[in-house]
Amino acid sequence: MAARTKARKLALDILFAAELREEEPTAVLAARGRPNQDELAEYPHAVRLIEGVQENRERIDELLATYATGWTLERMPVVDRNILRMGAFELLWVDDVPDGVAVSEAVGLATELSTDESPRFVNGLLSRLQQLKPSLSL
Repeated sequence: MAARTKARKLALDILFAAELREEEPTAVLAARGRPNQDELAEYPHAVRLIEGVQENRERIDELLATYATGWTLERMPVVDRNILRMGAFELLWVDDVPDGVAVSEAVGLATELSTDESPRFVNGLLSRLQQLKPSLSL
């Protein structure tokens, strides 16, 4: 498995845990970093994703809520919501990751970790954001 793929899984794990604990993702990251400092140092992209999602979460959630046809953020499974947040951040704010890779990696996580319907939903919503990217104000 590629380093960035592992980084995305690690970031998703922390974002998911933070939401369940109702804590800031960076607080969960800091707590996890104490016994696992080597793991975090090995995957700096995970830290970048966690911090980026936290920093831009309000705008990310606004975009997801606006373009998720027939779904509210609250209705989405927690894992899907966090995959979408991470994918949207990577798609819209991370210039060194190609758009197609950001979408594909998010779909891969949904395929591996969520419901049978999730990959199609994640792909559809992130692809819509990808289409709108030039016109979105971030």
